[in-house]
Order: sequence, then structure tokens, then C-alpha cells
Amino acid sequence: MRPAPTALAAGFLAATVLLTGCGTRTAASGPAGGSAAPSCAPTAAGQADSEHDGVSLISGECGPSPATGAAFRVSNTGAQALTYTITFSVQRGSGPSADTVRQTVASVGPGQSVTRTVEGADTASGTGAQVRISKVRAVPAAEAPEPAGACPPSGIRVTADDGDAAMGLRVVGIRLTYCGTGRYQLDGYPGLQLLDEGRKPVTGVEILHGTADISTGLGGDGPPAPLTLAPGESASATLAWRNTTGFGDAVNAPYARVTAKPGAAAVTVVPELDLGTTGRLGVGAWRKDRPRTP
Repeated sequence: MRPAPTALAAGFLAATVLLTGCGTRTAASGPAGGSAAPSCAPTAAGQADSEHDGVSLISGECGPSPATGAAFRVSNTGAQALTYTITFSVQRGSGPSADTVRQTVASVGPGQSVTRTVEGADTASGTGAQVRISKVRAVPAAEAPEPAGACPPSGIRVTADDGDAAMGLRVVGIRLTYCGTGRYQLDGYPGLQLLDEGRKPVTGVEILHGTADISTGLGGDGPPAPLTLAPGESASATLAWRNTTGFGDAVNAPYARVTAKPGAAAVTVVPELDLGTTGRLGVGAWRKDRPRTP
């Protein structure tokens, strides 16, 4: 697994909820001087550090009951619908290890707030577990990768894997799965637009066709060749770079808008490109995946 980029590790959020109590409740003024139903404020070491990119930890009466576990609120203050992926760290007791839980909240509209329970880990309050928000990523809902089982109108699903790292060399795979009808043809390299933490275009990075100039034997060498996908088949492309840092500012591009071929709808994935100061990213051509054996 590729380790988290240094910039991300330095920004690890201190937001923590100890699952043994209830969050703070605040009453809003209602009509005719009355009080509206109580609303929930984040609960953690302090409200200021319990929120990260619109995601807040809450618990107790403000969300699920204490026996249910931790809850969180996602508030979209932007101008477009966003799909959020939140990475939580669940710490139990005083041990050094912690579980990592990743959860997606799809299509949160502008000005909308939604509350969810942290899933995928035992977060019942009686365990004394602590939940932290370690990372939040949000992409435009119209460009979010579709979950398995839901075929988008384009007929393709595009995802990025967790990647590998060794001695400063980074490799991430981009995978396209065809879920439409008929056939889907590819011939070339995926188009990439790199985006920073604020989803703004990253400049000054040279995108190379092929990965040989980054390192050999990565699977992204060789020219493109035409290929055809039947429903259920997939193709992959390799991204490779070196996380070398020297003079200048290191470049981090968490997001990438991927275009499978000219004219295709863009999909925004989160490959977490910690490009250092090299200013280069190698992109391999699409290659058809071998059928998986049972």
C-alpha cells in the first residue's frame, strides 16, 4: 500500500470524539419567541478542531444513541453537489494500532447537511473507542466514480487503486470497467487533468506518454493499441512518478479528472499524487485486463 503523502500526514486532523457521552445541543429561536428543535454541535476536543472540510463528528442525542456509536455530519457550503469520501481512524484503548474506516456520502447538494453513522467498525460507546477524521475528499457528484452495481449513463466506471510505493517511486493504476451494452473501444492514453486540494488545476507538471522515463518494468511501457471491451470487461492504465523533493515547492495533486478517450465524460478520481518537485508524471496506455480466474 502506498503511504500517505507527507503533506497529508502533517495535516492529520485532531478531530476526535470519545464514544462515552453525548454531543452539545444548541437551541435555535423559533417563531413567536419559542424554541425550535435542538440542533447538534460537533463534539470533540473542541468545536474548532472537530470539523474538517465540511465534515463534523457528532454523537449521543445529537445523532445516534450512545450505544449505536459515532456519527458525523457533512455540510456542503459550495455551489455544486459533491460526493464526499471520509477516512476515519478508530482507536481502541491505549494501543498503538488503529482501524481505518473509509465511508462515502454521495450527492450532497449545495447548502445541504446530512448526518450518517460511522460504519464498518465497532464504534459502540461502551468500548471507549476514539474516532478521528483523518482525511476528507470531495468530488463533483456528476463526476464521481459510480459504485459497483450502478452503471452510469456513460456505460463505464473509472476508479483509482491505492497504489504502491518503494524508495520514492509511486505507481497507481487507473481502471475502466465497461458496464454498458454493445462494445466499448479504446485506443490511446487516458486524458488527465490534475487538481489540487481545492480542486483547482495544477500547472507546471509534464504528463508523459508512457512510464519508461520514470522507471522501467512498471507495465506502462509500449505504444497504445486498439482494444474493444465487452460488457463486464475492463482495461487499466498505469500512472508512475517519483516523490523526489529538491529545490522549489513540492506538488500535491490529490485529484485527477480522467477522460477515457476524446469526447468521453470526465470522472474525478483521488489517486493522491504526491509529485515532489520532479514536475513529471508518466501515464501508460490503456491495456485490456486479463479475465479473472474463479
